[in-house]
Amino acid sequence: MEITSPFTMVVVIVLICVGAGVINNYLKTKASREDDAVSQAKLDEMRRDIERLTERVRVLETIATDKDERLREEIRRLA
Repeated sequence: MEITSPFTMVVVIVLICVGAGVINNYLKTKASREDDAVSQAKLDEMRRDIERLTERVRVLETIATDKDERLREEIRRLA
């Protein structure tokens, strides 16, 4: 194959550009997948925190709205 012909040089340049684009997209996709794994872990942690806080709010609502006797019993149970 003769590289001095203009057609061959154009084909080689196009192949290099396409190859570089494919490699660039692969690296971006790989980084995106790693970020998704980290984001998923953070999302799971946030969901656990929300469940825990929801339960705490439920207990506080019960304490705030129940009669005095139940309030004293609940405070004793939590202490």
